[in-house]
Amino acid sequence: MTRIAYVSTYPPRRCGIASFTADLRRSVGDEGPVFASMRPHDRDDGADPAVVAHIRDDDPDSYRRSARLIDASDVEVVSLQHEFGIFGGPDGSLVLELLDRVRKPVAATMHTVLSRPSASQRAIVEAVGRRADAIVVMSRAAAAILSDVYDVATDIRVIPHGVPARRILRRDEEKAALGLGTRPVILSFGLVGPGKGYESAIDGMAAVRNRIPDALYVILGATHPDLVREHGESYRQSLEAQVRRAGLHDSVRFEDRFVGSRELDAWLAASDVFVTPYPNLDQIVSGTLAYALGAGRAIVSTPYLYAAEMLGDRGGGLLVPPGAPAALGQAIASILADPGYQSRLEARSLAAGDDMRWPRVGESYRELFRSLVPVSGRRSRSTVPVEVRA
Repeated sequence: MTRIAYVSTYPPRRCGIASFTADLRRSVGDEGPVFASMRPHDRDDGADPAVVAHIRDDDPDSYRRSARLIDASDVEVVSLQHEFGIFGGPDGSLVLELLDRVRKPVAATMHTVLSRPSASQRAIVEAVGRRADAIVVMSRAAAAILSDVYDVATDIRVIPHGVPARRILRRDEEKAALGLGTRPVILSFGLVGPGKGYESAIDGMAAVRNRIPDALYVILGATHPDLVREHGESYRQSLEAQVRRAGLHDSVRFEDRFVGSRELDAWLAASDVFVTPYPNLDQIVSGTLAYALGAGRAIVSTPYLYAAEMLGDRGGGLLVPPGAPAALGQAIASILADPGYQSRLEARSLAAGDDMRWPRVGESYRELFRSLVPVSGRRSRSTVPVEVRA
């Protein structure tokens, strides 16, 4: 088996990419080391034993030390998870301190691909492309943007976002266990923060309630820890105030906590409609939407790039314009009011999710990693310095 080193955030840090990396490592079946990116205020005393080094995100030397450790090990391939916010320096530029030095082949999974990048964001993505032996994206839209917007000649692979192996759970039983009774449940989950469009979804519940009086919208997830650190719970409190002003306190519930995979499975099973009301239409991947497809949920979403591709291709849900609460609410209500229609959407989502199960996705990554092992003299490619301005 190919020996992999993973460079990413990693549990116990609570972020989507940390969870993704843990799932990827597990699905590949490799026990390779993890080099975990951390912020200065992060604690490392609860780190997973797989973490052999902590990359302090603002410390260039820690990136260089990690590169030396990787090259001195029996690792054959480096799996880098790239997103601008998880590494230090302007737009995460310090990750290049590692990539400039590591001699092992690198496969970079791009979690964000912007169609309108800043000059420094473009420079960093192109530098990662020059230094990596392969780039992985999770949608055709992301691959097209990389090819059309950036000067990236590296091999680009499209591998779906992984979702858990399917567990057979009964909706009525999970609703009862969660104290939801028989109410129709609309669900959004993930770390709570601005930019998720929750304001629009809350306003849309007025239209839902007009047709489905007992419908309940559940927003499941803790506030993003970085947001709490800088602003406390002011954002969540603003959402709660919005609910009170609209008189929706019986129609909207906040479950303010970070949940593990088994509890998340239960909430997804209990839900009737899953909602991603994101206003940013350039978003090229959503782990929460991927999970909803894997769970076979009927979905209502704004047409950001990932949702448009996944739902447009597979038909597992409805797309509505961003910032249109009435249209969002009407779409949700149209599903809840027609059980046959809901069942058809669920079947389409489930079929789409079958292609995204972690065992299949893990095999695709294994094949990619194996293909990179024969690469030698890796640093024959360009390492032209990148000028990044704060």
